[in-house]
Amino acid sequence: MRIAVASGKGGTGKTTIATSLALALDPDSTLLIDCDVEAPNSHLYLKPQFNQSTEVGVLIPQVDEQKCTACGRCGEVCEFHAITVIGGQTLVFPELCHGCGSCMLVCPEQAISERLSPTGMLEVGVTSEGIDFAHGRLDVGEPMAVPVIRELKRSLAAKETTWETVIIDAPPGASCPVVESLRGADFVLLVTEPTPFGLHDLKLAVELVRELDLPAGVIVNRDGIGDTAVDAYCAQAGILILMRIPMQREIAVKLAQGQPLAAAFPEYLPRFQELYSQIETAVGKAQEAAR
Repeated sequence: MRIAVASGKGGTGKTTIATSLALALDPDSTLLIDCDVEAPNSHLYLKPQFNQSTEVGVLIPQVDEQKCTACGRCGEVCEFHAITVIGGQTLVFPELCHGCGSCMLVCPEQAISERLSPTGMLEVGVTSEGIDFAHGRLDVGEPMAVPVIRELKRSLAAKETTWETVIIDAPPGASCPVVESLRGADFVLLVTEPTPFGLHDLKLAVELVRELDLPAGVIVNRDGIGDTAVDAYCAQAGILILMRIPMQREIAVKLAQGQPLAAAFPEYLPRFQELYSQIETAVGKAQEAAR
């Protein structure tokens, strides 16, 4: 089962939930993937020993000027305007390229080839508890996280039957990197906080998961601050609140020290195990309704 942990805004506690859920499950059959490649931080809590690293990037077109007739077919097929013909010369804009390869496929003169433009790094390892771990790192200054996330997930897909549970720590927000991270998930945990900002961004996240037709539940972090508007919204929208984590100074101190919630406070382990059972039930109901 693939469980994505997402939020409409940063700083709500996605990584707190993802890492503690991983610690509550069988380590021999659990994988945690940190898809927040612009600012990965799950490793700061689980402290894996990395044993494999791979450079990844985008396949950028390069044009053979001797073969190119400047027909413009490449520019017509590129929806991102990463390649175009101006003044009889074919120009490539690498920063806009998504590496789809369409320009190369449609070139009638076979004047376009591809080269790898590195944009990030994938790292794979295992934690001291035995949890398999993987994350991506987007190089500083690179504008597109999606290719790194896509390659991170693709690199692990062949071995997915190894794990009973895959936990995906998604990027914050509701943009393309989040969509790519949630793609293929069986359930989405939406982490929020009971504040006006938290409610606003929760609504965006709910719209996204419904557009993707994914079952979801809510976890309220820092419960006790703000107001009850998040509760009212979830009741009105028919979304279950599966867990509440109170706003407590001692929790904040342990998290700031790099200790996972479920490790610093073992009483949370059965709560996260119960959370997993609730997710299994919700996924089963969603699959039954889809039949």
